[in-house]
Amino acid sequence: MNLDFWKNRRVFITGHTGFKGGWASLWLSSLGAKVYGYSLPPPTSPSFFLITKLHKKISKSFFGNIIDLRNLIRAMSIAKPSIIIHMAAQSLVRESYKTPVNTFLTNTIGTVNVFEASRQIKTVKAIINVTSDKCYDNKEKYIKTYREDDRLGGYDPYSSSKACSEIITNAYRESFLNSAKIYVASARAGNVIGGGDWASDRLIPDFFRALNSNKILRVRFPGAIRPWQHVLEPISGYLNLAEKLFKYGKKYAESWNFGPNERDTKSVHEILRYLSGKFKTSNFKIENKLQLHESRFLKLNSSKAKFRLSWKTKWNTELALNKTIEWYQAWKNDEDMSNFSISQIRSYEKK
Repeated sequence: MNLDFWKNRRVFITGHTGFKGGWASLWLSSLGAKVYGYSLPPPTSPSFFLITKLHKKISKSFFGNIIDLRNLIRAMSIAKPSIIIHMAAQSLVRESYKTPVNTFLTNTIGTVNVFEASRQIKTVKAIINVTSDKCYDNKEKYIKTYREDDRLGGYDPYSSSKACSEIITNAYRESFLNSAKIYVASARAGNVIGGGDWASDRLIPDFFRALNSNKILRVRFPGAIRPWQHVLEPISGYLNLAEKLFKYGKKYAESWNFGPNERDTKSVHEILRYLSGKFKTSNFKIENKLQLHESRFLKLNSSKAKFRLSWKTKWNTELALNKTIEWYQAWKNDEDMSNFSISQIRSYEKK
């Protein structure tokens, strides 16, 4: 990854007030990029966006809904980006069962709007659409690792909405964007962890909430196996891919997996045992009461990114968990979390 590429680069990030978008915005701003964010207000309190004072680091925040096309075009017209990273999404599986209409609107029409808005802005050269590892038609086979050319699908509204986003990406790429010399790629990552995530129904935030409130964490699906990775891992892939798209265009305008090594694909129970050992606690209770369908096995094959982008993971699961623990402990100790987060970014770059 050529870090100098980003200096003074104008980048438009949707979903910048979220966990993943916040880390991407902070990283890029620390490299000297001119970052413009478009998002709803922070979805949780506390939030990475507010704790790191991200609004002071980036060039400008625009607050609005991704399904508001007129407002999105207005913001993008002001930003005049050359690169767009689209992360705004309803990103929780269980929430998608409660709000399927909002999930489909946000994750499908939101994607359409980003592409439509980009067609109005002459400066745009490259777009990364961040979807999900859950966009695949999951056959629930432990030995199966999903490649980019595997069939798309999705049992739940979230997963299927991300598969739809992938189909929309290809349609716009072939119908409009390639001919306009705007090159778009989609990126599929694993289960991201890291400091600053307070979303509900996510294992790491739920563990720390239970720990801090001295309550029991009730675990509904301990046998679920996921591709765990620190949030900086896929973001490094997105930045690598965005640079390649900008420089070489159509050659990289495809779908890409950015997952961990297979040995870092672990069960929920294994992650909890590690965390509990670190804090010398047994504050979780296995219930095995899965009321809504969730995938049991999910693994990604990232050979394509490793071979063609020279991208590789740097932090294994243990190190990723340790970095996450360090972040939350620093926050509890009232450290400057902008500086602390940037120090973790610098540590990752040097690995």
